[in-house]
Parts: sequence; C-alpha cells; structure tokens
Amino acid sequence: MLAAAADTANTPIHWADLGLRPGIDIFGFTLRFYSLAYLAGIVLAYFHLTKMLKQPGAPMAQRHAEDLFFWCTLGIIIGGRLGYATFYEPSLWANPDQLVQLWNGGMSFHGGVMGVLLAIAWVCFRGKLNFIRVCDYISVNVAFGMLFGRIANFINGELWGRPTDVPWAMVFPRAGPLPRHPSQLYEAALEGALMMVIMLSLFWLTRARYRPGLLVGVFTAGIAAGRFTVEFFREPDEQLAEFAASTGLSMGQWLTLPMIAVGLGMAAWALSRPAIGQKAPRAPAPDAA
Repeated sequence: MLAAAADTANTPIHWADLGLRPGIDIFGFTLRFYSLAYLAGIVLAYFHLTKMLKQPGAPMAQRHAEDLFFWCTLGIIIGGRLGYATFYEPSLWANPDQLVQLWNGGMSFHGGVMGVLLAIAWVCFRGKLNFIRVCDYISVNVAFGMLFGRIANFINGELWGRPTDVPWAMVFPRAGPLPRHPSQLYEAALEGALMMVIMLSLFWLTRARYRPGLLVGVFTAGIAAGRFTVEFFREPDEQLAEFAASTGLSMGQWLTLPMIAVGLGMAAWALSRPAIGQKAPRAPAPDAA
C-alpha cells in the first residue's frame, strides 16, 4: 500500500493535462501570451517609472520616459532577436525571412539587455541625461517583464528543464517522455519575482537611488546570478548541447559571468563614492611646521 502511494506521489505532472494554450483566438487571429507578456511588462514598467519620476532626485522628466518607452521596446525586440541569432542560432543569419519571425526560435536575454542599453544611451545623448542614473531607474522595472515572460514560456511549453525525478517534475509534449524541471518557473521566481522584491525595496525603502550605479549594479549581478543558477536545471538548446558538454557550462552561463563581474564592480564603485547631496570628506589639513 505504501509502495502504491509512493508511486502515485512520484507520478510526474503532464503539461498537456493543465489545459494551457499558447494564446487566445480572436476572430481567427491568435493573440499569443508571449506577445502579451512583453506588452504587459513594458506597460507596467512605464507606469511604475512614471511614479518613480515623481519622487525627489529623479534624473529625467516625463517626456524622457516616453522616449525610453519607445526606444527600449525596439531595443528589446531587435536586440533580443539578433542576440538569439548570434549566440544560439547562427544559421538564422543566412535566412533573413526566418530571422524576422520572432515567434520562430526565440529571443536572447543578453541580446535584449544590449538593445536596451543602446536605447538608453541614445535617449541620454539626445536629452543630455546622466546615463548611469537613467540605467538605475530603468533597472528597477525590468523584473516585471522577466516575470511575465518566463510565465509565458511555461504556458507555451518551451524552454523546459533537464530530466529529473523531483516531485514537481513535468512531462512536456515536445520534450519526449521524460519528466523534467519546470525551469521556466524557476526563472520566473529568481529573475522575476525575487529581483522585483529586491529592486522595489531598494528604491522605495532605502536611499539607493542617490548612489549612482548602485541600483543597476545590484540588478545586473542579481539577475545574472539567477540566470547562472537556473541554467543548471535548464536543458541547453539542442544546437548547443555539445558546446555545454565540452565546456562544462552552457552558453547562457558563460554570457552571465561577465555580467556578474560588471554588476558587482558597479555596486562596489557606487558604495565607495559619496551619495548625491552628500559632500565628499575633506582631506585633513597638514600639520603646521
């Protein structure tokens, strides 16, 4: 009887039994949850940034937030897709028609980050804004999109994890019969929910906004560390499985290591400097002869 109960307890969850669908059908058109996730994350980030700009010490005006909303959206889409083609699926460069099919293949987190940084740099150049301080404010809002995006990956039944026998293991239809880690939910928790709590707490409950580079440093190191950790449970992309086996780390992990170093360096640099509005300590006067 106990053996039967144990077998029942270890029965993996079948993703197909959850009744999830990749989108909503509206008059013959499928509105995909992945697209909705990006839209929800960007819109929520915009409204929260607007609220942040009403607080003392904001490095930009509302009109700059509107520019950032437009350019960062382009940066996420273009950078994410080009990053995926560069790091994960180089064959897409030889097929431009497939390269523009955002729904076919995926997006790269690291490419999206680079696209957003270029977008921020462009807005700062045009508006003569402090690049690091604007990055601080943007970094507080990125986790919204990460949370929704990873949940959308789970709903789509994509980017599954490695085979496992943990009680919450799931069988994904396109991943064979083996139960696997629902690594999409791990990423939603670490890169989304946890980073959201950390960044919102730092902004609203501390004076971190007055130390240029601290918020973006914590975000960069934190989200990269979360991605590095989840990669141990995530199945490498099929075309990069041999690369991961030969190097010991996945492509995603190699790409996050510089991010962790840069993030920690920025946070240390920010903490070593006086906060905005705080005068640097004066060097003691030399003793009179």
